[in-house]
Amino acid sequence: MNNVTVLGTGGWGTAIAIHLRNQGCSVTLWGRDPEYVARINDSRVNERYLPGTTIPPEITISDNEEGSLNGAGLVLEAIPLQSLRAILDRIAPVYPAGVPMINCSKGIERQTLKRGSEIIRDVLGEIPVGALSGPSHCEEVVHGRPTGVVIAATDPGLSDQVQALFTGRNFRAYTNPDLIGVELGGAVKNVIAIAAGICDGLGYGDNSKAALVTRGLSELVRLGQAMGAEPQTFLGLAGVGDLYTTCASPYGRNRAVGERIGSGETLDEIRKSMKQIAEGVETTKSLRELSLKYQVEMPICEEIYAVLFHQKSPAEAVRDLMSREPKGEHEVPGN
Repeated sequence: MNNVTVLGTGGWGTAIAIHLRNQGCSVTLWGRDPEYVARINDSRVNERYLPGTTIPPEITISDNEEGSLNGAGLVLEAIPLQSLRAILDRIAPVYPAGVPMINCSKGIERQTLKRGSEIIRDVLGEIPVGALSGPSHCEEVVHGRPTGVVIAATDPGLSDQVQALFTGRNFRAYTNPDLIGVELGGAVKNVIAIAAGICDGLGYGDNSKAALVTRGLSELVRLGQAMGAEPQTFLGLAGVGDLYTTCASPYGRNRAVGERIGSGETLDEIRKSMKQIAEGVETTKSLRELSLKYQVEMPICEEIYAVLFHQKSPAEAVRDLMSREPKGEHEVPGN
């Protein structure tokens, strides 16, 4: 398992590759764009997604699927969730039999409402799968700033092995058997982060954001329970931890999208100017469908959906949230 292949030359994929190389692994970083892979190889810098960080020469960077996967004992994918199925279809003919894959993407597939690990098994069959999630900005990981994540897998042995690979002086990995909860937490937090950014764009203060994040966590817990997740998972790194970071950090793309919307820009304008994908935008659609499917009321996510896709003004969305019928803090909506 010390021979690792990382799929995806975005910021997170690059950071994972660098971290695992520093941990003593033999690492191959695979990218789908031959031209961009060649640029990274020439400069040893991922200028588009992780500027200013030198990629160690020991890391092999390639656009060749078969060569990148040959000999791998573990594969980690860090591909935008909405593109994951297409990439897996591309590599499936050369994927080594039985090699585990860890989902490092955060989102819910738009067409199927499936999580990353479910997409992996759809395409590659019943291989061992897991997920890595938690508050882990790539910009901080590559600079050795202390980071904690959580790893979940269908097989506890796989969780333990991945934990051992990742855990080092400045990086601590915990295990959690709740694969549904770990993946769901990473998806929902991106939508709540858009709402937190809207608060910033509207000029609201700490009170507003604290209330929003706390009530957003309640929505995550309700949906998670309906889908079979453990509520305690959302009090950990994949829930509160990731939610806090994404809603507060200047690195957060989803929070930045929300801030620009709160400041008066349109979603189309924002998308045209962004180099990287804000997963929370498409995940908002998926969450709305999941809330309907599982009959879980998620008023914050519903308002974000209306703002993003039905041109509802952010100020009106806030007024509608604040004017909802008073309830007990732990009362389940609709009861």
